[in-house]
Amino acid sequence: MAKRRFTQVGLLLAAAGLLVASGRDAGAQERRIATLAPPGSSWMKVLNRGSAAIEKATDGRVKTKYYAGGSQGDERDVVRKMRLGGIDGAALTSVGLSMIYSGIRVLELPRMFDNTEEMDYVRRKMWPYFQKKFEQKGYILGEPGDVGFIYFLSKAPVSSMSDLKKVKVWMWTDDELVRAMFKKLGVSGVPLGVPDVLPALSTGRITGCYGSPLVAIALQWASKVRYMTSMPMSYAIGGSVVRKAVWDKSTAADQKIQETVAKNLGKVMRRTVRRDNKDAQKQMTRKGVKIVETSAAMVAEFDKASQEVWNEMAGKVYTKWELKTVLRLRDEYRKKHPNK
Repeated sequence: MAKRRFTQVGLLLAAAGLLVASGRDAGAQERRIATLAPPGSSWMKVLNRGSAAIEKATDGRVKTKYYAGGSQGDERDVVRKMRLGGIDGAALTSVGLSMIYSGIRVLELPRMFDNTEEMDYVRRKMWPYFQKKFEQKGYILGEPGDVGFIYFLSKAPVSSMSDLKKVKVWMWTDDELVRAMFKKLGVSGVPLGVPDVLPALSTGRITGCYGSPLVAIALQWASKVRYMTSMPMSYAIGGSVVRKAVWDKSTAADQKIQETVAKNLGKVMRRTVRRDNKDAQKQMTRKGVKIVETSAAMVAEFDKASQEVWNEMAGKVYTKWELKTVLRLRDEYRKKHPNK
């Protein structure tokens, strides 16, 4: 059986990665794919470009209908609908992916990576392992995609832990790692789904959140905050999945077409998301969002708490072997590239 047939565009929101799913039979079938990515966002532009290219290359046998902007609900809703056969696949953040196989969150641990190069190195080495895990769960997982470095966004400046503890910070209801981090740091998070963040910022139910600059712009969170920390909390990834039962009904020839198109567009997506994150940060600062320098004490406390959470979550969210492997590969990269 052909594997890894499509490239992911995971989101956080996200997410990025390119999902392409094949037709159920030799005739044209429209795939139903859900995502939190907003219409017109970087992620959706590439997704639509990929689906158009595949539809043309397969003479219309492979078509895709995207349900964008969270129209199918938060990622828990989407994963449930996939399991029930209501939709065929989804472009998910790592939080959504973890609802299928939780171990994938080991690639998104807080304060694990200093730059995209070492993250890329570790993820590239481990991704085939996760693809096998997802296949065992009944899903085909494609190559990885990006959401970007995640920062705290708030209505009041945050440069220390005491500042952060005063903020009513959004906490994604389904994010076990953030919940553990907030508990460790003594931060009171307000649990909400992603679609609820913007209205909560508008009403004052929350006074802070976290996300990449591109997510903050795409979901309009940037219009409700005034400050962003200089310290990234983590690097968020995403990807797409399709139900294996659907994918297996594709012809080998159409699978090959999708694999080729998706692989190329996946590279484009990762470059695009990273470029657009830089542009989004510039756009935010032009519109008045100020970057607050995170104090050395806060960075040190955050790093200490992060490493404690890494170890505490081993055996609960991911295996001890998965954590050990990420750390080994990260250190392997750092040894090879000491000046990065």
